[in-house]
Amino acid sequence: MVFLTEQWMLVAILSVLAVAFFIVESRKGGAALTHHEVVRLLNDDNAVVVDVRDSKEYKAGHIAEAINIPFAKIATRYTELEKHRGKTLVVVCKMGQRSAAAGKTLKDKGFTVSRLQGDMVEWQNQNLPVIKG
Repeated sequence: MVFLTEQWMLVAILSVLAVAFFIVESRKGGAALTHHEVVRLLNDDNAVVVDVRDSKEYKAGHIAEAINIPFAKIATRYTELEKHRGKTLVVVCKMGQRSAAAGKTLKDKGFTVSRLQGDMVEWQNQNLPVIKG
């Protein structure tokens, strides 16, 4: 506690740098879209949802027509998404940790990528439809 009060400037700088790092890293995985924006893109057939959760989580409830490619396999299975190259890939996971990293991988492969803001937790909190099985 003494360190924090005596070195408040260093702590403040470290905090700002940590927040900046988090923002920069999260944007590398694509812009975050609200559930309204994602629904509009899907309804206009301008997007495809890529769910990077494991198959057990996916089967428990996913967005209709979402493509399930588990995060651990995204680097080797991205070719399955080639037919959707002209659309925005909306990457989702449970709470956001994996979707940003998967989005960055897909962006590096040349895809147009966005992320669902709040991921599946927010989707379900908004009582939006999910498919089970």
